[in-house]
Amino acid sequence: MNKKKAIAFKVSTIQSSPIDGQKPETSGLRKKVKVFMQPHYLENFVQSTFNALTAEKVRGATLVVSGDGRYYSKDAVQIIVKMAAANGVRRVWVGQNSLLSTPAVSAVIRERVGADGSKETGAFILTASHNPGGPDEDFGIKYNMENGGPAPEGITDKIYENTKTIKEYLTSDVPDVDISSIGVTSFSGPEGKFDVEVFDSASDYVKLMKTIFDFQSIKKLIASPNFSFCYDALHGVAGAYAHRIFVEELCAQESALLNCVPKEDFGGGHPDPNLTYAKELVARMGLGKSNTDVDPPEFGAAADGDADRNMILGKRFFVTPSDSVAIIAANAVESIPYFSSRLKGVARSMPTSAALDVVAKSLNLKFFEVPTGWKFFGNLMDAGLCSVCGEESFGTGSDHIQDIVRKHWATYGRHYYTRYDYENVDAGAAKELMANLVNLQSNVTVVNEYVL
Repeated sequence: MNKKKAIAFKVSTIQSSPIDGQKPETSGLRKKVKVFMQPHYLENFVQSTFNALTAEKVRGATLVVSGDGRYYSKDAVQIIVKMAAANGVRRVWVGQNSLLSTPAVSAVIRERVGADGSKETGAFILTASHNPGGPDEDFGIKYNMENGGPAPEGITDKIYENTKTIKEYLTSDVPDVDISSIGVTSFSGPEGKFDVEVFDSASDYVKLMKTIFDFQSIKKLIASPNFSFCYDALHGVAGAYAHRIFVEELCAQESALLNCVPKEDFGGGHPDPNLTYAKELVARMGLGKSNTDVDPPEFGAAADGDADRNMILGKRFFVTPSDSVAIIAANAVESIPYFSSRLKGVARSMPTSAALDVVAKSLNLKFFEVPTGWKFFGNLMDAGLCSVCGEESFGTGSDHIQDIVRKHWATYGRHYYTRYDYENVDAGAAKELMANLVNLQSNVTVVNEYVL
């Protein structure tokens, strides 16, 4: 790793004013790229976040800044690095080429926190998740706390309030850092030393995966002449890990990887791992095709743009994410080394089917139903109450996969649910619709368990 000579920098205060519509929702602030590129837009949100965290926590802290590599990410990294230096952050960690999946960011925070004497560690994750990318598409930013999980509502509410009153933000003349090369660049400013470390995007994550899963058993499965698979990264950040894990660690063939080169516009596609958008994988797995001349792989999987959603398929077979999380919970202790001792509990989001509920009851596990949003799962995990969780928005779900699922249905029963995604809906109209539904519900009279 190359250590460069410290470069002096100066801090500037830039006058600004509130910009409407900067309320971070369940998965952060998401807008069109052109909105984020407006003068002061990204800067206002970042400074509002620093202010919400308080200067005491920010000064001397370590900050991770990376994301799914979508369009505008590289520019955003440089803006945030300059602002971090100005606000007294001690060091910034950046994944090479600004690539880190959302789960990998959490892994980096939890694995590295305190290891180098840092006071606090948090992260700006640059992603709009499964939304399309490109100059005319979406960008997003969200903040993760020192536990690796999304900022709680108490923090996001403060961020939003700050965006409505902001008058200025701090930045610096730190020169752009080469985020394509691994190494450390050191600077010297009013608050003291400031480092930017660019590190290999996959190393920390692969190290963690090896402590969770039995890589040797998976490697033997992949080497079996009776097994074949296909993994589709949809040109998202998962592609940064696919070659390292599947080819280098598990000795799979390159031909098993599909769309595994990360692209700023996700190859012009929609990086949402479902039957509608993962068209190439769906076709390769033999779903929806009448042509049976080509034998599909036994197992298929896809990930979304920032790799925190996934779809799993079998040969002409699809497992719903609601069934998937239930199957994982039912088999975790026997099949996943990380959970070999026990499961602390399981949790699902409200829209997810009751399949997990039945598994929890059968195995005498603590069970929780939470609102949509991974921050709520994080609260349970921090409290030591949950080991496995999932949402209907595509969790984990091949011919042996069919056997596993059918055995699961035979043991726990089968649950049906449906999900419909309303995309690019007017937020005001959607809120009006929901308010009307709540009002209708409050006027319902129930007599002897029958709705009148």
